[in-house]
Amino acid sequence: MITVIIIGAGNVATHLYKAFRQAETISIVQWYNRDIRKLAMHQSDVETIDDLSLLKPADVYIIAVSDDAIAKISEKLPFEDRFVVHTSGSVSVYDIDQKNRRGVFYPLQTFSKDVPLPMETVPICLETIGKKDAPLLKKLGESIGCKTYKVNSDQRRTLHLAAVFVNNFTNQLYRVAHEITEAEGVEFDILKPLILETANKVQNISPYLAQTGPAKRNDKKTIKKHLKLLESEQHQAIYKLLTSAIKQTQGVTNKPFKHTNLNT
Repeated sequence: MITVIIIGAGNVATHLYKAFRQAETISIVQWYNRDIRKLAMHQSDVETIDDLSLLKPADVYIIAVSDDAIAKISEKLPFEDRFVVHTSGSVSVYDIDQKNRRGVFYPLQTFSKDVPLPMETVPICLETIGKKDAPLLKKLGESIGCKTYKVNSDQRRTLHLAAVFVNNFTNQLYRVAHEITEAEGVEFDILKPLILETANKVQNISPYLAQTGPAKRNDKKTIKKHLKLLESEQHQAIYKLLTSAIKQTQGVTNKPFKHTNLNT
């Protein structure tokens, strides 16, 4: 049995808690958050605390808080030579206070508290300073049905950067599309099958081969029409930037767009 204490009550912490509770080989000893009211709905299932001095012994302490708070929380832990990990994609393992053994348990996925997610589909990126701690983290990930990957700090930061492109930036493009359709009273839901097919396609072929559209075809007339339809300067700038990037990637040679307002 692996004993775990969770520190933090955000999106990642909440999903890990739910996954750990369902695992037969994991026992959640405590759940800490400085605002214990956020843990109120779980008080009947696990011991909840808001005082770090009350932390009990455990095999691993998982700090699942905002990136800026990881170092401060680790400094305040009232013990030494225990195994402490964080869940961030961009924070160094060395940001954890050196008084304890250190590691990273990074689930590479987008999490929202109220959106169900099958944890077994989430890859877990693992990093430890001490080799003897690596098997424990691997077992922890496998106990919740996840595939685990041993990565170093540079690889993890690279993955996090790539994740921003495929998730955060892509989601912002969904938001732009939602604004465009909403302005004309068109149902955004009509685009959802296209969103799913785009994601499914790169499961089998490379993004390069999956690319379609007017930029790849160098369809200048369509591109010009699209730009005239866009009333927002920000949307125009995004369209121009991505169109130019696609053309460059696909080997379509022409002059880059000038970033000027087409409405003037």
